[in-house]
Amino acid sequence: MLEECADHQWFRSLGSKKLYDLGLPLMSANQVIKVDEDEPVLQAFRLMRQKGIGGLPVVSDGNKPVANISIRDIQFLLIAPEIYKHYRSITAKNFVTSVKKYLEDNQKASPLVSDMITCRKEDTLKDVITKLDSKEIHRIYVVDEEGNLEGVVTLRDIISRIVHEPHGYFGDFFDGVLPLPANSRV
Repeated sequence: MLEECADHQWFRSLGSKKLYDLGLPLMSANQVIKVDEDEPVLQAFRLMRQKGIGGLPVVSDGNKPVANISIRDIQFLLIAPEIYKHYRSITAKNFVTSVKKYLEDNQKASPLVSDMITCRKEDTLKDVITKLDSKEIHRIYVVDEEGNLEGVVTLRDIISRIVHEPHGYFGDFFDGVLPLPANSRV
């Protein structure tokens, strides 16, 4: 939907700006809630619940994002036999691998089937929106030239840079849905 704005005059100059020019990502690498690929996948779901977030990156080699686990992916603990038999001990890495296999075997589309989608701080807003739109995802991880996690950008972050609303405009409407970054203008 945001990608459709690309042809509008107001978006041309904004879309050509680099993420770092827009103050994105709002969260630095040490603020991003993540799980190591060798940790139990249940830890990922526990963190999402405790922190009130909808997804987090699975990292390897210290800080390289290799996959994304969404709160919606908890369904695979219930419906995929190769996963639910070992739900207490399956690692995040093995969970992602098993879910990909399950989805491919059952010919189901999901962002989990594709490779990890990342961007760089030097990417333009238009490029990032195009990636988000083409993969039908709402969060993208920002990496440096070595592939290390530098932050995360969500659609909400992008919208907060496009639309300015007075502080408290939505009241507590979004509380518990998505955490509001400390320096957000919404």
